[in-house]
Amino acid sequence: MDRSIIHINVADFAVAVERVLDRQLDGRPVIVAPGGAARATVYDMSEEAFQAGVRKHMPLSRALRRCRDTRVLPPRPDRYGQAMARMLKAALPCSPFIEPGEGDGHLFVDATGSGRLLGPPVDVAWRLGRRIRQDLGLMPIWSVATSKLVAKTATRLVKPLGEYIVDPGDEAAFLAPLPLFLVPGIESSDLERLNDFNITRVFQAATLSADQMQTLFGHRGRFIHDRLHGIDPSPVRPVDQPPPRVIESREFGEDTNDRLQMERSLYRLVERACRQLRRQALAARRIALVLEHTDGVRRTRQTTATPATANDFALFAHARRVLDLAWTRRVRLRRMTLVCDRLTYPPAQRLLFEPERRMAERQDRLVAVMDRIRQRFGTDALAMGRTLAA
Repeated sequence: MDRSIIHINVADFAVAVERVLDRQLDGRPVIVAPGGAARATVYDMSEEAFQAGVRKHMPLSRALRRCRDTRVLPPRPDRYGQAMARMLKAALPCSPFIEPGEGDGHLFVDATGSGRLLGPPVDVAWRLGRRIRQDLGLMPIWSVATSKLVAKTATRLVKPLGEYIVDPGDEAAFLAPLPLFLVPGIESSDLERLNDFNITRVFQAATLSADQMQTLFGHRGRFIHDRLHGIDPSPVRPVDQPPPRVIESREFGEDTNDRLQMERSLYRLVERACRQLRRQALAARRIALVLEHTDGVRRTRQTTATPATANDFALFAHARRVLDLAWTRRVRLRRMTLVCDRLTYPPAQRLLFEPERRMAERQDRLVAVMDRIRQRFGTDALAMGRTLAA
């Protein structure tokens, strides 16, 4: 059965909430930013400010030069959180599968199989949009499609107001003529690289095979290839389901405090975790390590990966730093557990220096080749030397 995924999006969410509270803001350019900070950046902006050239995360000083006749309001995250909670409550009667998207103002609702009880998914989306307008005073965009990817692309297409329905089987035809920047997960550096080959539309990029994409983008290649073909099996998580994470653990045959053995075991955990992440086309933004000592004491430390990664080499560098932080006792270890969470789409490399960028790209290509070898000959067909004694 084809899925029916509804995407609800209140464009420029922070500004929309502020306008509900102050109708004098309607129709005029508005910027939400911490005005008193010397290095303040734009948190959100209205469509009028966007048309004047203002963008999120732009320095406020530059934004004010581009849009002089604007009202600047301080961010009020608590108020926006309350509005999101009310949106979520409005959607609860529609499905048990409701997931906030990345950023405020986005909701995914899985209406698959709801026809007998609630009517066609399009009717469910229309009623939900009306409820949000009546109860919250917000003006949502909505779309219905067979995946979160296509549904979100559709709402981007009709922003700032409108509805869009992509019928099952029409996904490729819908995506084909679109500019690449409308597809979620395709980043500016990806666009620049494809533009080097005069590729600016989905139908042009979709002619490249998965192997060709991996040659261009390393481990992100498969992810980009699937995006451009409308492939997105990711489910809409139930409201009460915790966010996904990847956990790998190793219990030592004999308790140890040998640093080399710890690093070998840690790298093996990183390899397994990264393969899981790449199979799901995800990357980890947070890496945590739990060390369990023989006397029962547990040490947990974590770090943030910027950018998020699913690359063995990059994630191991983060994990080894966390090991340095967590291993503060001479008591032997019994178990080591690696936790990767805050999962997101694998981002493009944003390294400033050319040698670092080239090294990261070589590592991505190497990991992609290793994945293909293991897929063809089995997981144990290839091993890094540092793991052989682990």
